[in-house]
Amino acid sequence: MRVALDSRPSSDLGGVGRYSRCILKALRETAASSDEVLDTNRPSATVRAKGPDVFHSPWIDGAMLHSPCPMVVTVHDMAVHKRRSEHLRNSLRQRLRPLALQRAASVIVPTEAVAEDAIAHLRLERGRVVVIPEAADESMYPRPAETIGAVRARYELPDRYLLWVGGLEHPDPGTHIAQLAATPRELPLVLVGPTRPWAHRLPGVILTGQVPDEELAAIYSGAHALMVSAEQEGFGLPAVEALACGTPVVAADGPALREVLGERATFVPAGDMAALVAAAQRSTRPAPPAPSWSWDDAARATWAVYAEAAKDAGATRSTAQPLRRRPAGGLEI
Repeated sequence: MRVALDSRPSSDLGGVGRYSRCILKALRETAASSDEVLDTNRPSATVRAKGPDVFHSPWIDGAMLHSPCPMVVTVHDMAVHKRRSEHLRNSLRQRLRPLALQRAASVIVPTEAVAEDAIAHLRLERGRVVVIPEAADESMYPRPAETIGAVRARYELPDRYLLWVGGLEHPDPGTHIAQLAATPRELPLVLVGPTRPWAHRLPGVILTGQVPDEELAAIYSGAHALMVSAEQEGFGLPAVEALACGTPVVAADGPALREVLGERATFVPAGDMAALVAAAQRSTRPAPPAPSWSWDDAARATWAVYAEAAKDAGATRSTAQPLRRRPAGGLEI
């Protein structure tokens, strides 16, 4: 089995980049001797030149309208499609994404909640939507006190703090981050993630910017609690990472987070930042363990999706009728 994997999102600083890097590494570690993964930043050219059995786009932006081989696409969440009024300037490419996904052999999603939304909003067939959960990277584990202290000193963090992890490149109403920053609290609030100038105008917060995974694990380990303020998460990877580092999680109630975290987190009503802060400040250790699902488990499930896509394509080719050319130049089956 030869799989071409779109590696363009690997440099992304958010969850899509994390997924792309982790799934590529795990696919290679779990591959059979006859399997090969071609990671490429020119997927269209690679697919046409090297003729892989399957093309996998690990993000919705990379889905091809006309893939010459069976295509698998990973959809991480449906926030944009569920909140179209907040994304008025949609490009033609964005409007064509549903059609590209409808042509995919399989669509991978991280939760049943995203699967239901994808079926409803993208009009996908249920049989072609496969749920494969994500996982905490192996670098996410509790750090000792001396490591936590060194990272606190490097980023000038207090001894006790509440934590939020995510992208801060642009204001996103779905995260409620401006409201969270303005909510009264006793403990300082640390925001971790790539920033743009607008984020530096948020009141009373500590910004670290993007940090390496080793330091992120120490920041998780030293936090009093992680807060997840967005109720429309597709999976909630920072929450799983925080639990893997031994840190309690308080989250806005939402179907995907409930599905992933279950009894491992404290949930508050969506949009209530005062309740979120209050519950986070009441948090106590030890935190429940993170889900046991690993990236290797995700990779094995993904290899099974590839095999099914290639098999279905082979069956279609073997039963297809030859094409006959119309006199006017069109193609007729």
